[in-house]
Amino acid sequence: MTAALSPQTRAAALDAMVAVGSTPGTDGLDILVVGGGVVGAGTALDAVSRGLSVGLLEQRDYASGTSSRSSKLIHGGLRYLEMLDFGLVREALQERGLLLTRLAPHLVRPVPFLYPLTHRGWERPYVGAGLALYDAMAMAGKYDHGLPRHKHLSRRQVARIAPDLRTDAIVGALQYWDAQVDDARLVTTIVRTAASHGAHCANRVKVTGFLREGERVTGVRARDLETGRDLEVRARVVVNAAGVWTDEIQELVGGRGALNVQASKGIHLVVPRDRIRSESGVIMRTATSVLFVIPWGRHWVIGTTDTPWDLDKAHPAASRTDIDYLLGQANQLLKEPLRPEDVEGVYAGLRPLLTGESEPTSRISREHTVVTPVPGLVIIAGGKLTTYRVMGRDAVDAAAHSLGGSVPSSITDRVRLVGADGYETRANQRAGLARESGLHRARIDHLLGRYGGLVDELIDLVAERPELAAPLDGADDYLGAEVVYAVTHEGARHLDDVLTRRTRISIETFDRGVHAARRTAELMAEVLGWAESRLDDEVDHYLRRVEAERQSQRTLTDREADEARVRAPDIV
Repeated sequence: MTAALSPQTRAAALDAMVAVGSTPGTDGLDILVVGGGVVGAGTALDAVSRGLSVGLLEQRDYASGTSSRSSKLIHGGLRYLEMLDFGLVREALQERGLLLTRLAPHLVRPVPFLYPLTHRGWERPYVGAGLALYDAMAMAGKYDHGLPRHKHLSRRQVARIAPDLRTDAIVGALQYWDAQVDDARLVTTIVRTAASHGAHCANRVKVTGFLREGERVTGVRARDLETGRDLEVRARVVVNAAGVWTDEIQELVGGRGALNVQASKGIHLVVPRDRIRSESGVIMRTATSVLFVIPWGRHWVIGTTDTPWDLDKAHPAASRTDIDYLLGQANQLLKEPLRPEDVEGVYAGLRPLLTGESEPTSRISREHTVVTPVPGLVIIAGGKLTTYRVMGRDAVDAAAHSLGGSVPSSITDRVRLVGADGYETRANQRAGLARESGLHRARIDHLLGRYGGLVDELIDLVAERPELAAPLDGADDYLGAEVVYAVTHEGARHLDDVLTRRTRISIETFDRGVHAARRTAELMAEVLGWAESRLDDEVDHYLRRVEAERQSQRTLTDREADEARVRAPDIV
């Protein structure tokens, strides 16, 4: 059975979490995870697949923080190889192969990159040696690496692959392969997988304090932000996987805690695919970080920056200075410069970096750390999107010491995410699916790349309600069926959830989803039972959010950008 993250299952999950702790003679759940980003979702899946009773609480929406605002790469990290962080790179490359070939082949796909060479002589053997080591680490892992090896290219070969790159500024390039994923969709899929195996999962639930017996943490106090209901959820171990909010959660337990997490802001731009003619992505070193130009469907994602951020963590904001910097870096590569009016979407995210030294954030490693500052509480922080499964495993291993008895070892390297089973078969049957459903084959390919083997659930929905086969006006990459499915199966509660995370309309359209907002809200209202006034509030909030983001992107400093962005707070 594949669990649906519906409004009904959310309510049932909250009731079940409270009921377990109220049962005489029990200590509550085995593990309660706080934080519904990729690490929290991975921890919940790891724990429940070991046979433990598990709850997951997320204050906002699944993946609403860092986990929906990354470069969307599943990669080892060439940058960390140059920093001599071989352990992190080797671990990440193994996870890349596992996700690509076994756990999530429907979500994770190969992507080629060009590494332009600008110096004669030393640079080609230097970069080539690094990429040879990168490939060797991937092939030496215990999982199939699933990607071609790197190759050397002349300037003429580069011009054939990427006609819009300035070949006068380079002497050639190397091409290598990594992988990419829709990060928010990955998180939702992991949560659904955990729920399918028995985890109780609920978003829009804020942890307000910890339950204690002496020094020991025995659960949390929380508030359902949708209803205002106050809850107590008891658990033998609480795992804090709150990312950049780790320090705030540590303060709830009565002190600064064992970890110091620094937030580093990274911004990305989205531009139309036809603005850069290239069959390959591009990676280039900059003075402080790396520049990625990443193919993303009918778009390119360009990033990233790497600067400290100590303002509002819920809504990091991109300034005009950030945007101009990225455009300037990208334009060093391009024959036809990108202009501000070419930018369809902008998003900013925060990386949770472990600190303790006065290093610039671009030099801090992405290694993760697990600590147990007080009995009954495990804190995990650091890491990166690619290694979420390892982080979840390590957090549950740490929790197992407090659980006593025999806790089985992690098996998540063999637990495929929902949608993986049946994906290859249905992909081979795409022509028949198109004929039977009446959808264009390109639509079937789109659905397969988002839902994998669960594509039949979308096709069934279209068969029941043929009007849902129509694309959304103003965002025609997406069908009406995907909006309804986001509410009935993927935990979406608000308009922002659908336009920003279940789809990526907010960054893939020049109007940031404004034109599609009302129709999307109308489709959601049918399922969630919204009155007309509530529907209007949802649309109004979304429009105000878009305008606040646009205002922030006209400012010159982080502080001005933050002041503009926080004028449109969360809807709950």
